[in-house]
Amino acid sequence: MANLDPLTTTAIMFISMIILMAMGAPLAWALMISGMGSAYVMFGPGGLDFLLSSAYSTMDNFLLVALPLFIFMGLVLERSGITDNLFEMIHKLMGRLPGGLGVGTILVCALIAAMAGVSGAATVSLGIIALPAMLKRGYDKRLVTGTIMAGGALGFLIPPSVLMIVYAFLARESVGKLFAAGLMPGLMLAGIYMVYVLIRCRINPALGPAAPEEERFTAKEKLISLRHIIAPGLLVTTVLGCIIGGVTSPSEASAIGASGAMLIAGLRGRLNWDLLRYVMFSTTKITGMLLWIAIAAVFFSKIYMGLGAGMIVSDLIDDFALSPYVVIIIMLASFFLLGMFLDDFAILFITIPLYVPIVRDLGFDTTWFAVLFILSMQSAYLTPPFGYNLFYMRSVAPKSITIVDIYYSALPYVALQIIGLALIVAFPSIALWLPGLLFQ
Repeated sequence: MANLDPLTTTAIMFISMIILMAMGAPLAWALMISGMGSAYVMFGPGGLDFLLSSAYSTMDNFLLVALPLFIFMGLVLERSGITDNLFEMIHKLMGRLPGGLGVGTILVCALIAAMAGVSGAATVSLGIIALPAMLKRGYDKRLVTGTIMAGGALGFLIPPSVLMIVYAFLARESVGKLFAAGLMPGLMLAGIYMVYVLIRCRINPALGPAAPEEERFTAKEKLISLRHIIAPGLLVTTVLGCIIGGVTSPSEASAIGASGAMLIAGLRGRLNWDLLRYVMFSTTKITGMLLWIAIAAVFFSKIYMGLGAGMIVSDLIDDFALSPYVVIIIMLASFFLLGMFLDDFAILFITIPLYVPIVRDLGFDTTWFAVLFILSMQSAYLTPPFGYNLFYMRSVAPKSITIVDIYYSALPYVALQIIGLALIVAFPSIALWLPGLLFQ
């Protein structure tokens, strides 16, 4: 067993992990290799027993059953053509309003977030459907790309969020409580985005011109278009109602959601072998990736927590006599910085086992902190140079929209997310009111 102090060993672990990721190693293998090396150096061959216990504790959790089923639900709905219909509905309802399609796109993103649970689904699908439609109608390219990327990131906060499920597993929180806590902040942030788009288009109508006369619709046509929201609305309401209302567990509700998604696809005539093959293959890939990351990250966190990483941070807080809110702000700043280089699951598994006990010791509500973390991950998906939604948009945007345009388009929305984060820090009841009402 090596005689290294915990601070040095923890630094070596994180530096080796970052070097491996910079060399192109997948996150799971970077965590696994750096963790195994540190375990062997510090504890000898017996340190590798941590890997076996980590694998067992990760897989022996019924909550994780919800992951593949919610992913399956989102993919089926995405492939069933619902996004096309929702955008058509928004075009009919809000096309006459300057910036109306931008506002409607945010609404559609929120709906897709509630159906898919991940950020990429809304960003890619609306990048394919809404982006060319709005550019054709004279919308500013930076306003459009920023709106779609920011709206797509709402999938982190608006339940059922896959990231929230993994957070609940890692932090031993109630999934239903986290879903309830994320709903109001998610809707608030969507509202902030919509107000921003409307104000910008009111000041400069050329950024988002109203639809021409030939593309304006009667009240009857608008009313008929609302039918497109009935099926997905009922499905989302049923799934979330079952979880938040305590009728079923999240795993059982995910099965209801997956079955309902297949029923919707069948009624729309889209349920076929090609769709099922694509969805099952994609679900298997995504779930497999998440489980490997989960096993490696739990192992990694057990090693560095076993080395006294928690005590190091606690001692630093005591030594510098930091106030509780300053500690929270430092944690949020670390999320922001890490988000420039790592993905959301990497940040989750690396920081949450360390931060949550400290947050609890400081006397803060851990559900409130969970919402702050999730909202920070929204910013991470939009923050240059490595925000995932920036690359999702690049993959579907026309050549006339450069990567520089995409980076610039994200910056106002990152500022809006920081405003939303500050509001939740200053007024915790935004996140805690609903769970307090439902989980007394």
